[in-house]
Order: sequence, then C-alpha cells, then structure tokens
Amino acid sequence: AAALHSALMFKSCNFRLHIDELNVKRLKKTLNTYLILRNVYGPIFADDWVYLPDERERQEYVMNEEGLIYYGTSVYPKPMTWVFGQFEEEMVDIVLKILDVNPKHAKDPSDDVSARCNPIYVGRVLSAMINANGDRGVLEGRWVGSYDDGVRPTHWTGSVSILQQWYRNNCRPVKYGQCWVFAGVMCTVMRFLGIPCRVVTNFQSAHDTNRSLTIDKYYDDHGERSSESKDSVWNFHVWVEGWMKRPDLQKGNAYDGWQVLDPTPQEKSEGTFCCGPAPVTAILQGEVNLKYDVPFVFAEVNADIVKWMVSAFGSKRKIHTDTSSVGQKISTKAVDNGMRDDITHSYKYREGKDCTCKGMRQLHNVRFRKGLLGSPSALAFYRKPFFKHQETKMLMGQDIRLKLKLNNKDHTSKAMSIRINAQTMLYDGRPGQNIQTESAAFYKVLQRDVNVFQLNTITKATSYNECVCVCQVLSEARLARPMTLGVKFTNPLNETLKNCCLTVMGYAASSVLFKAGLRTVVADFDCSAFTDVKGTRSVHVSP
Repeated sequence: AAALHSALMFKSCNFRLHIDELNVKRLKKTLNTYLILRNVYGPIFADDWVYLPDERERQEYVMNEEGLIYYGTSVYPKPMTWVFGQFEEEMVDIVLKILDVNPKHAKDPSDDVSARCNPIYVGRVLSAMINANGDRGVLEGRWVGSYDDGVRPTHWTGSVSILQQWYRNNCRPVKYGQCWVFAGVMCTVMRFLGIPCRVVTNFQSAHDTNRSLTIDKYYDDHGERSSESKDSVWNFHVWVEGWMKRPDLQKGNAYDGWQVLDPTPQEKSEGTFCCGPAPVTAILQGEVNLKYDVPFVFAEVNADIVKWMVSAFGSKRKIHTDTSSVGQKISTKAVDNGMRDDITHSYKYREGKDCTCKGMRQLHNVRFRKGLLGSPSALAFYRKPFFKHQETKMLMGQDIRLKLKLNNKDHTSKAMSIRINAQTMLYDGRPGQNIQTESAAFYKVLQRDVNVFQLNTITKATSYNECVCVCQVLSEARLARPMTLGVKFTNPLNETLKNCCLTVMGYAASSVLFKAGLRTVVADFDCSAFTDVKGTRSVHVSP
C-alpha cells in the first residue's frame, strides 16, 4: 500500500510493483489530479510528516506562488521579488522528471520510488538535483567570469522559466545560478510537492572549508587581503527551510519543524553536493553530531573570524578575533505581508549572557581541542575589538565616507601607525581589486597589548544597489488580456547611459496574466553602467 501510494504521488512506472500495464495506464489518467490534491492537503493531516498546524502558515509556505528573497548586507538588507509559480503549466512533469533523473533513481528505481513518501529523503534528493554538480541537475552555478553563454544570475526573477528551460532542453543545466537562484528554484519544487518551505537569508554567512569553526583571513603589511585561505564570509547566503518531522533522529519530536536545506553546491555531503536537512533547533543548541550537515550550517551562523598578518618572510601573527559578526539578521518573508521576519533567534543565542548556553560551550570546547584557545577559561580570547568603522549609506555613483573610531580600555599611551586599505569584495567573500591604500601619520593613542594596529577597510560593491526603477499600472488588468505598464528609471550618474534594455515580466514571464487575483509584475533595466535594476508592482487581475 505504501509503495502504491508513492506511485500515485510521483508518477513513476519504474518501480517494481505487481501491477499490470493496463492498471498503470489507468492510474496515469487520474494521476495529475490526485498529485495536486495530495500536495495541497498533505500539510493539513496531523499524522503527516509535513503537517503544519497554522492555516496562515500553510497559505504562505505551501500555496503562495510569490515571495521575497533578501540580499545586500547586514547593514542594508533588501528584498527582491521572486515568483515561485509552483502551480504553473508543466510543473507536474517537470518535478517528476527531476525525481526520475536523480542518480539514486538510476541506481535503484524501486528503492528510490518507495522512499519518495519520506520528505527527509525527498528534500535531500532535491538539494542535490537543483544544482548540476555531478548529476543532471537544474542549474549550473557561476560566480566569476563571463555570463555571455547564459543568463546572469541577477537577471532571474522567478523559477518557472528556469525549470521549463531545463525540462524542454532534455535536462541540460540552465546557465547560471547563484545562491538565491538555487534557493528560489528549490522552494518552488518543495511547495509543489506539498512540503512547507521558505527562503532564508543569512547575512555575514561563513563558509568554513576545513571544519575548524573559524574563518581565517590573511593580510600583508599594507592591509591588502590575500586569497591564501579558502575560508570566506559571504555578505549574504541564501538557503531554504523545509518543515517536516525528524523521526530518524530518534529524539522524539525534539528536532521536528524547520530544517535547513541548501542546494547551492559548496561542499559535498556523503559524496554529493547537497546539504541538509539540518534541524534548526539542533543548530541553536549546538548539537553538531546530528545529521545532516549540522556542523557546516552551525559554522555558517556561528564561526569566529580570525585575522592574521603575514610578513614578507612568511611568518604569521594573529591580530584580531571577531566572535560576533558571523550570522547576522537571518531573514525570511513574514507571513501574510511583505515585511522582513528576523529569525536569528531561532539559529543562535544572543551574544553576551546567553552565550553560556550548551551550544556556545560546545563551540568553545571544540576550539580548545583544535588548539585555537589556550584553555577553556581563556575568555580573554573573545575580547571585543577596540575599533570600528562606520560607513555612510552606499549610493550608486556617489562617494563613500568612512569614519574610524579607536576605543581604549587601558590608560597607557603608545604610538600607533594606521594603514587603511580599500579593496573590492564579491558577495561570496572573495577579495577583488585593490582600490586605494593610505598610510596615516603617527598618532598618540591609548590602546592595549599591541603597538601597531592595522585596519583593512573593504568596500562591499554590488551591481544592484541603489538605482531606482518604478513600475506603474496604466490600464485595467484582466485575465488573459494585455495590460499597459509604465516603467520609470532615474539615472544617478552624470553621464549618458547607452545600450539600454528594458524587460518586463509578468506572472510566468509574460505581459499577459493568466491567473486572477493578486499578482506581481517585475521590470528589469539594463544599460552600459548598470545591470538588473528591478522594479515591482502588485496587480489585482480581474476575471
């Protein structure tokens, strides 16, 4: 009965059931209707592994075909509109194709199909199949180089065109994706399958490559960042959370609820580029021995940043440890509205008194065992920095003003040399072009422990920052009829823009809306100076 239930859900005839071919064909005729009903009503039943008791949350995390994905920096988090479109045309065949071409199905079709009633298994398969690393997955990632043979990741505004392109091109990966694109597409597939899902952004997200729970950064004598370490801190990183029970952990219902699933190919998990499901509660409590991939996600929100100065002769000296910057303003779209819901508290305890919790104690003990601390009580290692820099709001085409503050906790006056280096940085934490290096005069300042202090100031540049694109609906929006949309773009530069291109996408990438109700229209403006400046407008489509 369980296997038959899986067959009805997932439209696969490669499983080994004792059903004759005629009955299989009869099942196919009613399959699509049954599949949609199963998806819609699965989270309603209390005994279902994806049961979500709150009706408002079911509407948001299963039924809502549009949403927001946050990006930018922790200082200025910004929303981008994303059209999930999980109930669009071809979605049944597309999602089932994703499941049927996954390597586990090719290896053992019967085991794969029979496991598809398990959201833990399905979530892990989808985490691997949304990216194309090592399989016939949906999206190929690219973070450097040219995008001329595909589409820039910043240009996408929804999942449907990506999934349709993959399906119609015989499962060849779509070019190109980055973290928010991978997450948006996975959320679409999860919601289609009836697994409650939401997109989550972690600002100042650590990528710990060696499981040390630290992010090591190296600088030369002039403050310029080197690429010696593979560790990095992304301005932001985006994954999804799926809602499901975790009976496999054998801890009762202690770890039921939201689970981190990350389809961006960063590190391999059990030989495959996938991540999760990792219980958010386990991450909060520091239970790093639980599956799947809890230590990796724990480091993304809790790792320390350790800065080293490398001399011309190759010697290294630790100059600073930052225990609080990683894991900021973890954000998702709020239920029922377009506001940002800060869910940082569900991943980590507050800095300060709450850091005595089990998770922080375990993190401290791990660092001690790895030789990163002198002793478990060496809390002086966690002292706060005695400086900080504040930047004015970044405006495209405008100068950036920086302010440096030095805070003394001692009463000893010492000479100090200040070297300020400005260097571009990609959103995934990799250093870019060096812009400017300045050496200040010697000052008499009050400081502790060190005679020379070096500040590396990195300007976090992004191509989709402060340009404004405004959409206006100029005609009535009616079902299956064209509508008139006005788009206004303000040029912030004192120069003529060339090669301008305006792309207007409605629901399912069309200027003709085919679904009644509240829908979102997205306009994308490109030119010689800027790319992918977006504007959105909500439209009520009349029948």
